Amino acid sequence: MTGTVSPVLRPPFRGFLAARFVSLLGTSMSSVALALGILDASGKAGDLGIVLAANIGPQLVLLLVGGAIADRFSRRTLLVVANLGSGVTQAGVALLLLTGTFNLFLVSCLALLNGALEAFASPALRGIVPDLVPPTGLQRANSALSLSRNVTRIAGPVLAGAIAAASNGAWAVAADALSFLIAAAFLARLPSATPVTGARGSLLPDIREGWREFRSTPWIWTMASSYFLINLVNVGPWQVLGPTLTKQHSGDAAWGIVLSVRAVGLLAMSLLMYRLVLRRPLRAGAVAAAVGATPLIALGTGASLPVLLVCTFVGAMGFTVAGITWDTTLQQNVPRDMLSRVSSYDDLLSFGSIPLGLLLIGPAANTWGAEPVALIGGVAFVVVALVPLLVRPVRELRAVTPEEVR
Repeated sequence: MTGTVSPVLRPPFRGFLAARFVSLLGTSMSSVALALGILDASGKAGDLGIVLAANIGPQLVLLLVGGAIADRFSRRTLLVVANLGSGVTQAGVALLLLTGTFNLFLVSCLALLNGALEAFASPALRGIVPDLVPPTGLQRANSALSLSRNVTRIAGPVLAGAIAAASNGAWAVAADALSFLIAAAFLARLPSATPVTGARGSLLPDIREGWREFRSTPWIWTMASSYFLINLVNVGPWQVLGPTLTKQHSGDAAWGIVLSVRAVGLLAMSLLMYRLVLRRPLRAGAVAAAVGATPLIALGTGASLPVLLVCTFVGAMGFTVAGITWDTTLQQNVPRDMLSRVSSYDDLLSFGSIPLGLLLIGPAANTWGAEPVALIGGVAFVVVALVPLLVRPVRELRAVTPEEVR
């Protein structure tokens, strides 16, 4: 439209996008380097598991508190503080690895602090986007964020590998620490548009208020419950059984090819979603989510590598549509002062099933076999993705239009 400037080109969101890109790039580098560094330093896979658990645990435990704080105070300030703190904790881990003084207890404590900071940052990240772009620009903004995230998933491990080959992989962890500090500098320049209410006593009433908003809106808890079940039946089979089944049917190098094709699908759909206009986003998102089951079904049916690659590409595109439409719908329809709290309940429910799924997949595969479990997971995935369409608000909720904004 004439005279309309893309939200990505506007200074507030442009700075936020730069902050997210730098931070995500550092994190994607660090995830590879940290695993290699801990395994090299201790020689025990169990130590890596302890560190990862120490990071994930506080994210889940403190997520609701983080959502309440993000709705109470300036989201910009909260993100600056969280990024500064994450920079310090990652610098501490890098120092321990670079000096050869690895200590499991210290690294676990730093990972725990980092996870706690992420619990406060995550609800604020989703909540701040509507402060930076108008409602009609949210899908484009989320598409740009998705594209940035997917680019870093490809570039980060490559850069981490190059750093590890040239010197010491711990320098990638140090780069992650620096990326958080750079991101904090970008975020500090953002406008503080979040209404700041100041201290209001205990956070518990705020958390309860967020729960009332979450459960009183049928399309929110319906879709969040669907994502809970999708993650339960998909993440474990894909991450645990995917490499094994692909190796059995197509050789050692096949899984790397599958992941590369998946990354291309994620990137391609992020670009397309910048231009697409979806009038009923939840309906489109539910159908797209069901398409995300195709690679799991391909694994479960012992499909050839070319078929698996096509399914993986299409499935990745479906995942991207579902994620972007969901974020956009929440940001357009949830009251601004409730958005971080509702997002924290959504994240807690949606992702809370992942650890359970990872724990159950091994015993299930041992009992019934890897391929049947993958196939059952894929079929269940399709069902639980489409069930929300039975709920009228999910089918009929429309995207915000420029006329409604006016």
